Amino acid sequence: MKISQLVEVLDGKVVCGEQFLDKEVQYGFASDLMSDVLTLDSDKLVLITGLNNLQTIRTAEMADIECIVFVRNKKVLPPMIEIACEHQMVLVECRFSMFNAAARLSTAGLQPVY
Repeated sequence: MKISQLVEVLDGKVVCGEQFLDKEVQYGFASDLMSDVLTLDSDKLVLITGLNNLQTIRTAEMADIECIVFVRNKKVLPPMIEIACEHQMVLVECRFSMFNAAARLSTAGLQPVY
């Protein structure tokens, strides 16, 4: 699915990376544990998380994740946006719970990592 479709399914707000909404994502992973994220070896992955800090952006950078969805109305902070933009990431804010966001994306065709 294109990231633009992901944003639509989640009624999300893009806060960084609007120019990359045509990129494809195939897999989704939901976690607040960044150590779990570092164990993944998947391309075209979107991270769904409620952890809104610089560690999340740095972890996504190390794992080559190009799209992060922040759930539970978590707001992306300016330092996070600055680093994400440098690494051409798309950051999306979403009002849904992690469970609800993952369920909506799964129903729309996003595949789980496991």
